[in-house]
Amino acid sequence: MYNKNEVIGKYRWTICGLLFFATTVNYLDRQVLSLLAPSLSEEFNWSNSDYANITAIFQFVYAISMLFAGRFIDKVGTKAGYIIAIIVWSLGAIMHAYSIPIGTAANSIFVWAGIAAVPVSILGFMISRSFLAIGEAGNFPAAIKAVAEYFPKKERSLATGIFNSGSNVGAILAPLTVPWIAVNWGWESAFIIIGAIGFIWMFFWYILYDKPEKQKRLSPSELNYILEGEVVEKEMKTDAAKEKISWIKLLKYKQTWAFVSGKFLTDGIWWFFLFWLPKYLEAQFGLVKTDIAFPLSVLYTMTMFGSIYGGYFPMYFINKGYNAYEGRMKAMLIIALFPLVVLLAQPLGYISYWIPVLLIGVGASAHQAWSANIFTTVSDMFPKKAVGSIIGIGGMAGGIGGVLVSKLGGALFDYCEAQGHIQTGYTIMFVLCAVAYLTAWIVMKTLVPRYAEIKDL
Repeated sequence: MYNKNEVIGKYRWTICGLLFFATTVNYLDRQVLSLLAPSLSEEFNWSNSDYANITAIFQFVYAISMLFAGRFIDKVGTKAGYIIAIIVWSLGAIMHAYSIPIGTAANSIFVWAGIAAVPVSILGFMISRSFLAIGEAGNFPAAIKAVAEYFPKKERSLATGIFNSGSNVGAILAPLTVPWIAVNWGWESAFIIIGAIGFIWMFFWYILYDKPEKQKRLSPSELNYILEGEVVEKEMKTDAAKEKISWIKLLKYKQTWAFVSGKFLTDGIWWFFLFWLPKYLEAQFGLVKTDIAFPLSVLYTMTMFGSIYGGYFPMYFINKGYNAYEGRMKAMLIIALFPLVVLLAQPLGYISYWIPVLLIGVGASAHQAWSANIFTTVSDMFPKKAVGSIIGIGGMAGGIGGVLVSKLGGALFDYCEAQGHIQTGYTIMFVLCAVAYLTAWIVMKTLVPRYAEIKDL
């Protein structure tokens, strides 16, 4: 038993640091392509639709993989599962540097099989993005499982918030490093060097991570602190294991559709910001690779504040007497209003490219705040044994939404560019980005107007 008078150790925070590092690497690998997209599009003569297809395949494969990643991590264990995930996504990241020969080989197979050939650069990058997506889908399930193993309940939300901020740090570091590497050593080196970082992390993970019960670096007092309440949790897991809840059964609840709708309507907006902003700054303002580093770093620094403080915001209403769900929905309504400032990005863009950067930064920050809360609506309404499955379904819906937004953007930009006014395409897409969250909130509130906990699972 944990004794409150004992001085506990801090090794669990070393594990949290490893999770933060892995999540940072995850987003670094994800961002390399978008930062090199303007120059790669010119070198390989990609249209906006071609680039949209390359980004969409990542989103689609990631969405499908998310549905099964958690079950895979549970089966092989946190340590091995994380190692397998980062090996796959690091190799997928490095594969981008060899996308041309990969595409050439794949096209030869297509021609032999009588299938229409695809431009080798596009096909090669699509294959590489697919491998990256499969591996990256394992990051969050493995990290969340590691937090559950190494932290008592009262510290898990804090630990999750800390490691999750690595996604913003990765988005900040990418524009500061990738363009410089590409300019000095070539675009292939950017994929290889950034992709190889994962193997460095893997070495420390293998050495430093083990289950708490087997971890020699944990003091007895810290182990007891971590295992506080473990008996109750084991009983809950045993009960949950006796009854596997099917996805079809979960889809009959309006609460499921509220979460799925919210993810479907808003996840694609974050993907759009992540994958298309470098091309936007190049197309609209003529910025080259080295010019976009600082603006993007500022923008993604802004998103850190949304990520950190967005989760705290509902407490204002909860402390006033609202239940958790109602307080969260009130906070999400206010958060949903902030992206409306993105409507001003194009009208005020003539002043300076910094105006759209800052306004889009507000919208992207609001997304992070929204994301921190929409996940928690699931645990507000569903028993713990169903939370993972609901989040998997919602994650897939969000990925599909991302595919549709990318495809829409690519087709729209090609059409508007052919008309000689690509700015119109970005104006239309920014309108979609601005109103998506308010639309999602209305749909969610319509489906679940009042707090309604599911108790019959």
